[in-house]
Formats: sequence, structure tokens, C-alpha cells
Amino acid sequence: MRAPLNQIESSPALPDTADVVVIGGGIVGVFTAYYLARRGIQVALIEKGRIGAEQSSRNWGWCRQQNRDARELPMATLALSLWEQFAAESGEDTGFSRCGLLYLSNDDAELDGWARWGEFGRSAGVDTQMLSAAEAARHGQVTGKPWKGGVFSPTDGTADPSRAAPAVARAFMKLGGTVHQGCAARGIEREGGKLSAVVTEKGTIRTRTAVLSGGAWASSFCRQLGIRFPQATIRQTVMTVSPGATELPATLHTKGVSLTRRSDGGYLLSVSGRARVDPTPQFLRFSPQFLPMFARRWRSLSPGGLEGWRSGHESLARWQLDQPTPMERMRILDPTPDAATVRLTHARALALVPALKERSVTASWAGYVDSTPDGVPGIGEVTGVPGLVLAAGFSGHGFGIGPGAGHLIADIVSGAPPIVDPSPYHPDRFQHSSWGKVAEF
Repeated sequence: MRAPLNQIESSPALPDTADVVVIGGGIVGVFTAYYLARRGIQVALIEKGRIGAEQSSRNWGWCRQQNRDARELPMATLALSLWEQFAAESGEDTGFSRCGLLYLSNDDAELDGWARWGEFGRSAGVDTQMLSAAEAARHGQVTGKPWKGGVFSPTDGTADPSRAAPAVARAFMKLGGTVHQGCAARGIEREGGKLSAVVTEKGTIRTRTAVLSGGAWASSFCRQLGIRFPQATIRQTVMTVSPGATELPATLHTKGVSLTRRSDGGYLLSVSGRARVDPTPQFLRFSPQFLPMFARRWRSLSPGGLEGWRSGHESLARWQLDQPTPMERMRILDPTPDAATVRLTHARALALVPALKERSVTASWAGYVDSTPDGVPGIGEVTGVPGLVLAAGFSGHGFGIGPGAGHLIADIVSGAPPIVDPSPYHPDRFQHSSWGKVAEF
């Protein structure tokens, strides 16, 4: 089934011109459009399916600083404040709350890693608290189990994936922006080597600037323009149980299973990192770049099937601007949940938290998580295509840092001082020999 998602109505007509066209209505795209509109910039936001319908509504909803890559931490920290600021200035409800994130473990190596990150995090101003065995047992008393230790990050939190992207899109429209759902971008036009228009299935929008926030589709779109952007997706499965388990913490992460309270009082259950790798033409093309990452994660990744190949989001095909594209044949990526993962997740959750035995399973769904070789997004103007700004490859982190990413992209587009240093994110890094290096904190 598709993940729960609030829906919004589209604007009545596609504009002939816009200052900026944002391609892709996930959390990064809608926040980019919102922050541009707040600056008086006329923006058209186009989405092939529904706002937030792919990975932006299929994730855990965690908005965290804890255990972030050093390059992402400044953006993650600012994003937390921006989630709160958005609610105050727009009046829209994304379900954001600084409920705190709880991590428990009996693995010495895992605890040592958290402790090392904690030293780095505190030096960067993050409130991250290592828990003793006694403190971990108290925080995790619902499990009824002893723990060697853990971490509590009290200023981190969650937002509601079913509400967030639509809420931001509504706020953007109140500022005069236009939203066009069921409207795939087929490509761009250029004049003098510079971007001059975005071609959609419903018409052409003249513009000098476009932001490509296409999620899992970004790399195949780039290929049409002669841009090499290494990206691969994995298929992750989550499930939910009914409300009623009132004594549980809002969030809980363990190596075996993780829990997140949803807005209706139910819980989302998932196994961190566990996923299927569905082979695709693009995956085969970029597999050498991703082998180091997959090698580190081999215990949690399993071979998938041909669903990803059929979905078309990682196609190597070239398409014409006057013909339907793979994006029009697959409006919303809605992959099949992995039944084995659902069974394993539920069994682990019941073993971890006995109170969940009284709760019924309500749903399960899957999503394609788009990644870069180093696990950090590509954000910046594309070399060789002036006017095209890439914002993709968020590697499962895009929801939480969405406001920070959107603000940074709006800064880049408008020429304002950037909210954080944009240089670590520039997609040109994938053209150099250091493309696969993972940052150390």
C-alpha cells in the first residue's frame, strides 16, 4: 500500500514564465520553493505525481543531529530550528516536535562509536548524552531488559511524513507560488549554453533557473543532459501498528529494531539499514562507485528482484521532449514491501517491547532510498549547465534536514549569503578521485 499522505489541490494553470522552476515536490523541493517565495521570487513547483508521495512520506520522520556525518551536521542543526520557525511563521502543522531520540545498546563497539561521535557532537554544540547502564535501563524500562548503555539526544525530534511536504506546499502557495501535480518535467531548453526553459508534459515554462530535486529520478534526468551523477537506490520496508501503547517513548533505536510514534498514536517499526538491492541499468553502471558502501553494509543488504528495473527510475534510456517519459509511466514509486522484512521487524519489535503484543499490524510499505557513493547529497549549480541547480542524493537523510537544505538551495539560487558552507555538497566532487571518501568527524 502507499504510505499515508495528506493531499493538496494543484494550481489551476501552468505559468508561461517563472523566475525559478523547482522540479520535484518532495520535502527538499517544497522547502526550496517556500524559501524562494518568501524572498519575493516567483516559483513554479512541478511534480510528476503527488506532493510528498515518494520517499518524503515513507521515512521514519526523524529530524536528528545525533550521529550525523560531519558535513551534514551544520545543516541538521539549523534544520531543527527551521522546522520550529516554519510552524510559527506559516501556521501550518508538520507534526514537528523535539521529543528527543533514544538509542540503547548492548554492543560495546556500537557504544564506543556513539561515545566518539558524542565528543565531536558536543564540540559542535550538540546536546548528546551518553547513558550509563542504569540510565539506559531507566530510559528503556518498557523493554524490561538490561542495557549496557545508550544515548539520548533531547533536542532532536520527529516530524510527520504524512503531513510535512503537503503543509509546506500549502504555505508556499499562500505566498503566491504555484504547484503543478501530475506534471512531469521532460527536460530543459538552452540558449547560449544557459538554461532558458523547463519542458513539461503540459507545456514549457520559460525560466533562467531550475532546481532539480528529483529524488530517486535525479540521476536518470541528469543523464538526458549529459551530466554524470552517480546515484543508486535501495528498497527499504517499514510497518505500522495500531495506537494504544501509551507507555512507550516517542522514539527508540536498537540494533535489532527501531520504533517511532506516529501522529495517530500508533508506531512505525523498522530495522535500520535492512534493505533489498533491486538491480537496475543505472545500478550496474555505477556499481563500482558504490561497492565500498555496499561492502560496509553487506550484513543488512539482500538481493532484490526486477521491480526496480521495471519502475524506470534508474533507466539508461534517452527520451524525447515531445514523447511520454518513464516518469509519466510511473507517477509514484510505490514498491512492494518485503514480506520477510515485515515478519522479522514485527517479531523483533514484540521481543523488544512486550506491550506491542496487544497492538495490531495496520500497514506496511516500501520506498526507494536514493544514495550517493559517500552518503552525502549533491547540492549546487551543475557545471556545464548554467542555471541548473542539483539537489539530490540525500541518502535517507533528506526528510530531517529538508528545511536546512531548502534554505541553502534558496540561498544559492538567490545569491544570498549561504546558511551553511555549500562547498562540501557540490556535485563536482563526484568527478574527482576522492568521490568515495566518507568524512570522519
